[in-house]
This record gives sequence, C-alpha cells and structure tokens, in this order.
Amino acid sequence: MVCPCDWPEPIVRVQSLSESGKPIIPDRYIKPPLDRPSLDTNPLDINIPLIDLAGLNNGDLTVREATLKEISVACREWGFFQVINHGLRPELVDGAREIWREFFHESMEVKQKYANSPKTYEGYGSRLGLQKGAILDWSDYYFLHYLPSSLKDHNKWPDKPTSLREVVEEYSKEIVRLGRDLLEVFSINLGLKDDYLQNKFGGDDIGACLRVNFYPKCPQPDLTLGLSSHSDPGGMTFLLPDEDVSGLQVRRNEQWITVKPARHAIIVNIGDQLQVLSNAIYKSVEHRVIVNPDKERVSLAYFYNPKSDLLIHPAPELVTPETPALYPSMTFDEYRLFIRTRGPQGKSQVESLKSPK
Repeated sequence: MVCPCDWPEPIVRVQSLSESGKPIIPDRYIKPPLDRPSLDTNPLDINIPLIDLAGLNNGDLTVREATLKEISVACREWGFFQVINHGLRPELVDGAREIWREFFHESMEVKQKYANSPKTYEGYGSRLGLQKGAILDWSDYYFLHYLPSSLKDHNKWPDKPTSLREVVEEYSKEIVRLGRDLLEVFSINLGLKDDYLQNKFGGDDIGACLRVNFYPKCPQPDLTLGLSSHSDPGGMTFLLPDEDVSGLQVRRNEQWITVKPARHAIIVNIGDQLQVLSNAIYKSVEHRVIVNPDKERVSLAYFYNPKSDLLIHPAPELVTPETPALYPSMTFDEYRLFIRTRGPQGKSQVESLKSPK
C-alpha cells in the first residue's frame, strides 16, 4: 500500500473559512448527529489524573513508590494523565505554544510555502485521511519530524517567526527526554526490565514528530469537531494544551470528559503501540476535540513512536495461557499507513488487529 502524492480534492484552509465571517459552516464539516458534541453535559468535578513527577526523584522511596503507583493506575484505568514538575521550563512551555500561534497568524502566502501532501504529511495541512468526499474536521495543522535525524529537515520547518526553529529544537529535546523517562517508569510498572520498552521502541533510534493543531473560531460548534474521535496510533503522545480554551475530550465509561489542563502541565496519553506491547494492560483511549464559537485554540501534540521498521508485538513476559497474545506482529510503518489511509475512526483501527480467539 503506497500513499498517493496528492489530496483527493482541493484543500480549503479552515482558518480562511472562519475569518470569512459566514454564520454557517459548509456541509463538508457537519458531522452525523451521533458524532456531534454535546457541549453542556460534562460533570464539572471529573478530570484526568494529575501527577507530580517530582515524586520520582526526590530521594524518598515511599513517595517514589506512590508516584509509580499513580502512573500505573492512570495507564491502566484512564490511558490519559497530566504531569507537572516534568522538567520543562515554564517559559519554554508558554513560548512553544505562542510562537506557533504567531505562525498561524502569518500571511497565507508565508504558510502556503509549506503546504503538505499525503505522502509524508510534513508541513501545513488541513485534512487527515484520503477518502474522497469525507466529512472534514474544523482545524488546520502543521506536521514536522524531529527523529530519526535522517528525517529532520529544518527547511521544512517554518522560517517565520524567526525564532521558531530554535524554540522547536529546545522543546523537542525536552519532550524526547521526558518520553525516555516515562518509558522506563512504564517498564518498571509492567514488571519488565527498566529499559525494555525503550529498547522495543528502538533504543536511541526512535521516532518523534510534532503536529501543531490550530482550531479557528467556529460559528456552529455544536455541528462539527476540531478533531474526530480516534486513538493515537503511535507509542505515546505529549500534548501541550491551550490553557485558556478547553477542547480536548476523553472518552470514559461511554461519557465524554472535557479535560481541564493544569498550569504548565503536559498531558500524556497511551498510544496503540503501547497497548499492543503491554498486551492491552495499558489501553489507548478514544479522544476528540471540540471547537469554540468565540476563541481560537492552539495545541502541540508530540508523538513519541517506535522506530518505523521494528516489529511490534506483545511482550512475551506478559503473555500467559490465561492472557494469550492479543495482537499479531506489525511494524509501526505498516500500522501508520493503515491509519493514514483511513483517517480518524475511533478505536476501530487497533481493535481490528486483535487476533481471533
């Protein structure tokens, strides 16, 4: 299966639709009734777990064990959590988000220089998936590679604002460090060797890529979504949310929970590859993004992925007669192409891979 070199239809920038001031969104963005958001049903007292990572390294073994357990419960029961004291400077967290906001407010001429194609998705884009006539999401985005270094190309990163490349480099380095730290924690919590998951991801030769999401104001937010329901195909995702505008919703017990970000927190979620490696002890979870009639929203989703050509399968240590392997072996490249061709489709992608009983 090879990705086509061009989109099936002309690309329309959602930001341009928003700025046109029209009170009605085009039919291409109107979701079926069952997929539309309910904007007023979220219980105010429910949120994803908030975990202070300072407890991992403060020298107190009791606190460390308690923090490990918090992370374990979050991975098993939620698939999502947010972390504070993660080692990223507050100025970097705010600066990374705001410099991308500046990019999306550059002229269309500046942005169009980086228009992407479905072959690699790198650059400035406005749709996911290749189905002609598909219902689209109310968002634009920018996608770039950081690792492996052979894929990183600064010429494909925006040159405006002028400090963007420098900020993205520093932010990327810190996210990769955090990813390595958490994979070690996940390995320990699963009863595996400390470096098991990192090695299964490829050791130092992992994949890391960034998708910056721009959700323009929407005149009919009850009819559409900024990003359709899906689980993330990769290893794990680090989301830097917009602290001023809620948008991320996580599915839990057949209910959509709107995430309330903590100040300078990073949101972490389990991807499909960790669900496979853990033999579904950890589960990737459906999530989606709602949009706002009065405010734009910017978020940075950093994907920390296995090396693309390594076979991913359940860890043998987690496979027993009582808990047989649920998934066949597949490289991340094969799985990613499968996803990119079909676009966001809830949890059906990873569930369709399960071995027949």
